[in-house]
Amino acid sequence: MTKLVSWNVNGIRSVLGKGALQNLLQKESPDILCLQEIKAESSQVELPLEFSSYTPHWNSAEKKGYSGTAIFTKKKPLKATYGLGISHHDKEGRVINLEFEDYFLVNVYTPNSKRALERLPYRTREWDVDFLKHVKKMEKTKPVIFCGDLNVAHKEIDLARPSDNRFNAGFTDEERASFDHIVKAGFLDTFREFSLDGGNYTWWSFQTGVRSRNIGWRIDYFCISPKLRKRLKSAMIHAHVAGSDHCPVSIDLE
Repeated sequence: MTKLVSWNVNGIRSVLGKGALQNLLQKESPDILCLQEIKAESSQVELPLEFSSYTPHWNSAEKKGYSGTAIFTKKKPLKATYGLGISHHDKEGRVINLEFEDYFLVNVYTPNSKRALERLPYRTREWDVDFLKHVKKMEKTKPVIFCGDLNVAHKEIDLARPSDNRFNAGFTDEERASFDHIVKAGFLDTFREFSLDGGNYTWWSFQTGVRSRNIGWRIDYFCISPKLRKRLKSAMIHAHVAGSDHCPVSIDLE
């Protein structure tokens, strides 16, 4: 069994300082750990002993203290590449691609459309289009797993207050349509393969009491090619894990 865990840590140094990442590794012992919004370069991070059995892969943003992704793997991949191969997309360290024997793994931190939606056109007309092309091109060679903070709640069931957020970043018609395109392209939202219930969220505002009352959004995902469905044994949201405004999500592959 292969366990993959994904977590938007909202600053890797912060979450390490709280001991939350070390605790996660000790409890879950994932074979692959994908992180988003690391907000650091590798030279700025002192990894504790819990990471000694992992090979690190870093993709930091050009802008200091912003965005960035990382993957830690127990098994070395055949190949690692970074970004989408499109220069204006790849300055923020948002994508890492690893090739294994029987699948590609893509860790992604999708751009946020921002409060006033000033980044919505870029995100939906450029980034989302090019990212889907990217993973579909990979899929011609072997199946794809992509995971991370996709910054969208796909359906009304995926956030606590859909009517209040109808035109807000992460729940606009345009962003939801982008996820529709992912589904129409054949990719499976792994969590929904096991649960159709509401109340399952991965992100909560830092406002007092919001997380304790579970007023959240499900915006962190593992999506897989249909060829991997028979190997998918579980998909979980680890809502009890604190340390970030997001919680980890995971899948188990046979």
